[in-house]
Amino acid sequence: MRRRLIVGNWKMHKTATEAAVLVRRLSDLVSEPGQVEVVIAPPFTALHAAARALPASPSFALAAQNLHWEDEGPFTGELFGEDDEGIQRKIRASLRHGLRPILCVGESLSDHKKGRTETVVTGQLRKGLDGISKDEIRLVTIAYEPVWAIGTGQAASPAQAGAVHETLRGALAKSWGAGAGEQVRILYGGSVTAENAGEFLASSRIDGALVGGACLDPQSFATIIAVAQKAAR
Repeated sequence: MRRRLIVGNWKMHKTATEAAVLVRRLSDLVSEPGQVEVVIAPPFTALHAAARALPASPSFALAAQNLHWEDEGPFTGELFGEDDEGIQRKIRASLRHGLRPILCVGESLSDHKKGRTETVVTGQLRKGLDGISKDEIRLVTIAYEPVWAIGTGQAASPAQAGAVHETLRGALAKSWGAGAGEQVRILYGGSVTAENAGEFLASSRIDGALVGGACLDPQSFATIIAVAQKAAR
């Protein structure tokens, strides 16, 4: 059975000092995640402070939001306008360094309205994971994050998200075998809140949530984790 996973992506929020405070408050609210795996992803500038603030026996895992595909070199700043090839190189780099990547896929509003959601997300999945072995694929998590729902307050419906998750799981099984189709976790992301998380997590097709703005409020994020714990029982 796939373990439920809740990921909090802080985006470009919180200084190092603020990050440490948030982690401590969250640790006070969620002393034991139980059957739910919890991951926090602060901005790069706050990763060290967040790591130091985690309890000695951490209840949470730590994630970075981004990486470069090269080990080192003359690279500066952010990477925008990324294509599927660039994403694939990042996935390979993360696996090369013993990290467990989360691949986000999602359609634009235009593609959504044209009924091209499944075509777009399965294409992103195959191109982003091209060349990944059957052993490596088990280390990857997929997040369905429709572009039109990110930061808009307009989430996909649980039924629509569940249908896309089922399509993605079928694509995984077709390209990497039934084992991958059963084991790889697929999360929903896109305007997840403490109020709607239960609707998504009630579906057996949705393995967890990639949370944006709601994870910046410790109480709100703790509520989402509690909902996931209840759904996992």
